[in-house]
Amino acid sequence: MKVSGVFVVTGPGEAELLRASLPALRPQVDELVVVANGPGSSPGNFSGDAHVLENDRALGFSANVNKGIAATSGEYVVISNPDAVAEPDCVRELVDFADAHPRCGIAGPRMINPDGTLQASRRSFPTVGGTIVRRTPLRVLFPPLRWQRRHYLLDAPDDEPLQVDTMLGAFLLMRRALLDEINGWDAGYKLYVEDIDLSYRAMKAGWERWWVPSAVVHHEYQAVIDKRFFTRRNLWHLQAMLRFLRKHPERLFALR
Repeated sequence: MKVSGVFVVTGPGEAELLRASLPALRPQVDELVVVANGPGSSPGNFSGDAHVLENDRALGFSANVNKGIAATSGEYVVISNPDAVAEPDCVRELVDFADAHPRCGIAGPRMINPDGTLQASRRSFPTVGGTIVRRTPLRVLFPPLRWQRRHYLLDAPDDEPLQVDTMLGAFLLMRRALLDEINGWDAGYKLYVEDIDLSYRAMKAGWERWWVPSAVVHHEYQAVIDKRFFTRRNLWHLQAMLRFLRKHPERLFALR
């Protein structure tokens, strides 16, 4: 089997989003798994032939991704958020690129905002200084997309494949050989930073991460923790960043 697909769904709101994203992805993969994480998360009668795994209790995002991956057998695995809608040739473009680049462990698409603009989904690894600005009221004075252009790779070419540090985990093609080597996603993350950790461990293991603009996904990036400070989700992000730094203490020297 060549390509497997995995959705992780938490709550009825995300389940409803599958009405657009599931039919878009299903024809592009050989098998599709939906991990329903909590009450109201099942896609119901529009799941088609997708294999639905319903949790008895809610798990963290990474644990759910690993559960979905374990239920599949493809050489490549696509993880998609319910709000990420892939264009018809998206997966084929990513697979063709990865096939041509044997050390490509993770490939990500061009992500498009609802207004048609390019989403800042490709990024360098976060630094301590940059994270402090983005996750505190300092972001009001120093808007990240204006002052952290290097982190968001805003000046990099957008018409050709680009080797990057990391990409948003909303839609990624991952090589199973990579996942087996680094033991999948780190289930110790509840939510946030798990995609950065995946890319960082892939980098340490010698695997490449590529942004492939010929593959296109439409994504309404919620950016919940960018809109309000001192919320529960911001606490989760702080806990995740502390876990990342405990695992990779050398990042403490990356200040800006």
